[in-house]
Amino acid sequence: MLNHYEKFKVHTNGVTINGVKGGSGPPLLLLHGYPQTHVMWHKVIDQLADRFTVVATDLRGYGDSSKPKGNSDHSNYSKRVMAEDQVEVMRELGFDEFYLVGHDRGARVGYRLALDHPERVKKFVALDVVPTLLMYEKTDMIFARYYYHWFFLIQVAPYPEELISQDPSYFLETNLIKLARYQSISESPFSMEAYEEYLRCFQIPNAIHAMCEDYRAGASIDLVHERDDLAANRQIECETLVLWGENGVVDKCFEPLEEWKKFANNVKGKSLPCGHFIPEEVPELLLEELFAFL
Repeated sequence: MLNHYEKFKVHTNGVTINGVKGGSGPPLLLLHGYPQTHVMWHKVIDQLADRFTVVATDLRGYGDSSKPKGNSDHSNYSKRVMAEDQVEVMRELGFDEFYLVGHDRGARVGYRLALDHPERVKKFVALDVVPTLLMYEKTDMIFARYYYHWFFLIQVAPYPEELISQDPSYFLETNLIKLARYQSISESPFSMEAYEEYLRCFQIPNAIHAMCEDYRAGASIDLVHERDDLAANRQIECETLVLWGENGVVDKCFEPLEEWKKFANNVKGKSLPCGHFIPEEVPELLLEELFAFL
């Protein structure tokens, strides 16, 4: 998919980051979520490329990017390190500052990037997340039921890796469907072509381990970094837009704007009539919000 875009691989920060680039105008970096790839932007990228030079990458551990073995403290999958990957990619492509949109895990990398590299990010958009620390601290039964993978994937290796690898296709299908089904929607938001790409990448050697390491970092070193931010009153300085699905878990379990005000001093946002997978469920509405904000 997205074969009409320039494909690239950037060697940086000890890994190779895969992505695509196209369009013209100010640079815009798109970061995908779990368990997907840069292909998740396929319903909005062409319209964005009419106004921006769009860069869509696969995060470290995902898609066709490198999948290194996790360190003992999971630090090489910390959002701080994953954010540095993306800074280096954009620098290699000639962009010292850029707009940034992230969904799910990509939004977590995105807000770390905005916190650690404020000179790089002109504006930031986070899709269907609140900061990781606040999600763990406010976990309840609803959150645990639908985001069970947050607690399964962080178990000590190789326990989840071994179980998932017995039937990765079944796990991916049920995981994605479970994340979508709580919305009570009647049809899958994923096109067949996109889903097949997610499945191909999910079955690449070390992909399952890498995704587990992403979540293990999220439940350990990332929390240390976020507690440090709160203690130092360190906040995202750029204008920030937060969008979330009114039928999703983030809306059911949290007060997104109130949570984000703890990490961003210039934030606004709203819910959209969808669930978690905003770019694939309501692409037209997302584009309206992005064009108005960016």
